[in-house]
Amino acid sequence: MIEGIGIDVVDIARFQESLERTPALRERLFTEREAALKISSLAARFAAKEALVKALDARDVFTWHDAEVINAESGKPAFQFKGALAVRVQGQRVHLTLSHDAGIASAMVVIERI
Repeated sequence: MIEGIGIDVVDIARFQESLERTPALRERLFTEREAALKISSLAARFAAKEALVKALDARDVFTWHDAEVINAESGKPAFQFKGALAVRVQGQRVHLTLSHDAGIASAMVVIERI
């Protein structure tokens, strides 16, 4: 059964400007592994985390580093959870898809009860 759906889009150039204007933002939003990625991947990961919060309605337990976007060997994106967010998603499957093209990064999250 579907428990929640979230989607978010990010203008990559605008996101890059924000990171350049506020350098500490990169460290605040992303894990060390994520922060090393190129700007289009960072924008997609930001969109993924925003979409996750929408799908879970989880502002109360969400912290940026507790939801890391990782990739399987195949390239398929997934979340790696820790902290209160890991507890919140127990008993649920979290589906994630990312895209970036034409200056826009997007992400969609579907939460499924298992």
